[in-house]
Amino acid sequence: MGASSGRVMVGRPVDGKLALEETHRFGNRPVRVNGTLHWDILALYQGVLDGLRAAGASAGAPASVGIDTWGVDYGLLDADGALLGNPVHYRDARTEGMDAEVDRVLPAPELYALTGLQRIPINTLYQLTAARHTRQLAAARRLLLTPDLLSYWLTGLEGTELTIASTTQLIDPRTGEWSQPVAEALGIDLSLFAPLRRPGDPAGELLPGVLAETGLPGPVPVTAVGAHDTASAVAGVPADGRDFAYIATGTWSLAGVELDAPVLSEDSRLANFTNELGVDGTVRYLRNLMGLWLLQECLRAWEAAGAPHQLGPLLERAARSPGLRSVVDAGDPAFLPPGDMPARIAEACRRTGQPVPRDPVETTRCVLDSLALAHRSAIADARRLSGAGVRTVHIVGGGARNAPLCQLTADACGLPVVAGPAEAAAYGNVLVQARTAGAVRGDLPALRALLRDSVDLRRYEPAGDPAAWDRAAARVRPHEEPAHGA
Repeated sequence: MGASSGRVMVGRPVDGKLALEETHRFGNRPVRVNGTLHWDILALYQGVLDGLRAAGASAGAPASVGIDTWGVDYGLLDADGALLGNPVHYRDARTEGMDAEVDRVLPAPELYALTGLQRIPINTLYQLTAARHTRQLAAARRLLLTPDLLSYWLTGLEGTELTIASTTQLIDPRTGEWSQPVAEALGIDLSLFAPLRRPGDPAGELLPGVLAETGLPGPVPVTAVGAHDTASAVAGVPADGRDFAYIATGTWSLAGVELDAPVLSEDSRLANFTNELGVDGTVRYLRNLMGLWLLQECLRAWEAAGAPHQLGPLLERAARSPGLRSVVDAGDPAFLPPGDMPARIAEACRRTGQPVPRDPVETTRCVLDSLALAHRSAIADARRLSGAGVRTVHIVGGGARNAPLCQLTADACGLPVVAGPAEAAAYGNVLVQARTAGAVRGDLPALRALLRDSVDLRRYEPAGDPAAWDRAAARVRPHEEPAHGA
């Protein structure tokens, strides 16, 4: 389940390969009530039930069910297990200024040394700081992150999966346990959280009422997977060996490398890198970037203005337009809230003395070039700070279908890009379940080998003038060192 849609997918091992079938897709539309932006969590849960019903009709009773979603957001339950209001969306304005509130109690260098998470206002830590004086939080007896809340409604059992917990900024990435010093300093009651689970742990069975609602014969076990969609997506990277970087693209672009241990240095903090936990004890060392959200919001703005554009033709025209005319910082928090994205992009270009895009084609080209430039910077910094070797960049998620973005990323990074699968999170989710059920065997490299044999991939070789990307980077971040091919 992503920030814009949910999918119910059925995976099957067939002839030594993994087959994946989409049986249901549903929208994910946030709702603003009295000035607060919420997730419509009950509609999302209904989408899950409808999808399980469709999956059962298509493939019969599943051997297992696993859930992955976006990170950081949560629902609060009372003592009877009832939901205390719709979860607040991470793009809601309530976290504005909360980083300064936290800094006064726990300075940023100290917080990073304890949790290793990127400074970004959407983190659960800042959401809880914003909610600390609310009656809702005072009445809560349990906090469940989004995939754990859905799992609870399916099974009646509470748990907190580790990869999603690592997005809260309350986990020590060295131990994989809650950080008591952070919680005590900020007055956060860790007893609100259910016991931790790891990917592959059992998470209960579908309740009788769920079986009746979906028409599935029981018992149907639920398995903890990499419940953060990026954790499942990185598990679903079809890499051969460890010398790769990944870019998980969708609403966000998450660009980095896979490590065995976190990087908690001050240089890492200043570079705004995050250490989130992955499948099989790995660390996802990455930088969060705005991703295709920039383009999604542009499309919404043009449609609202009565001039809708189809994405496919727009990408084709943008790919043929002059490159690197204008670029913006795709990590700029100014692009985080919903709203008139073309105007914000124009203002960023104006502020940095660059030509302002004159039409949707030029704006789209600016977005594509800017994302490729941000990918380049993130991967170069990940290599520099972690010492990881990178020979190939893997793009997975929805952006793997965006051929201009994949080619521009190869050009910007000076490295070959392998694109696919677009449904990497679903593959990673299913692979963990299949291994737990005994349908497949092996460690993470073995699972990825199975995946390479199961999906079609496309390779993009770098082209163009490397120095042009260095000059473009200097317009966005004047003090950044050249990173091309580093």
